[in-house]
Amino acid sequence: MKSVKNFACVCALGFAGLAMLGGSSIGVAQSAASSVSTGPNDAQIQADVTKSLDSKRFKDVKSSVQNGVVTLTGTVELYSAKMDADDRAHHRKNVKGVENLIEVAGPEVDDVTLRNKLAEKLAYDRVGYNTTAFNALTIGVDKGVVTLGGIAYGPTDKDSALSLVENYPGVKDVIDNVEVAPVSPMDDRIRLAEARAIYGFPQLNKYAIDPAKPIRITVVNGNVTLSGVVDSQSDKDVANIRANGVPGVFKVVNNLEVVGGEAEKSDK
Repeated sequence: MKSVKNFACVCALGFAGLAMLGGSSIGVAQSAASSVSTGPNDAQIQADVTKSLDSKRFKDVKSSVQNGVVTLTGTVELYSAKMDADDRAHHRKNVKGVENLIEVAGPEVDDVTLRNKLAEKLAYDRVGYNTTAFNALTIGVDKGVVTLGGIAYGPTDKDSALSLVENYPGVKDVIDNVEVAPVSPMDDRIRLAEARAIYGFPQLNKYAIDPAKPIRITVVNGNVTLSGVVDSQSDKDVANIRANGVPGVFKVVNNLEVVGGEAEKSDK
């Protein structure tokens, strides 16, 4: 009978030990879960982010913070507002990262219409700054996602083009593939000489009337590329001859398109 009591006592102690260990494990798990869900600065970050987004354009945006990482959700009318919200959250103190899940809920515009509208706007961007003829940008649109490519004369020209696209209604996202032409005094000399040679020629000076400058001239390390649209094959050929006649040019690639027809690319 005594051995049975001793066995019962051992069992009781064993179960009690397991219960204590189990309780300890649960406590550790709960503590770990608590540390994962809340960081020491989360409350302050949340307050700072909420304050930074206190604007009408962010009225449908919500934020949450976990261990210094801010998650943005909700909707905005323009893609630029989505990027602005991201930028504001990133610049709050102690923020480790931002997950931007904001959706652009502006008007739905079909891809062809959106591309044509953006192309028209970009054609006249930077008019008056004497760099319009030296920006050759390309536009692709797929389900509201705009891919901007090509070569910009300088960083300001690139930023201006991106800003125009990001603030246009119907744009859901922007992929930036625009390259900036390297700084080069030699290339600058060639650009000006090319513009005079092409737009100053009697047969082609009709294109200088349009402030959008339909013939775009890109120069990178002495290599010239002509792009845009002209009225005839003759105009395209003359532009090619004039471009090749500028001193210091290594190569001319003629990508000019002829209205109403397909013209072959001409290389020097």
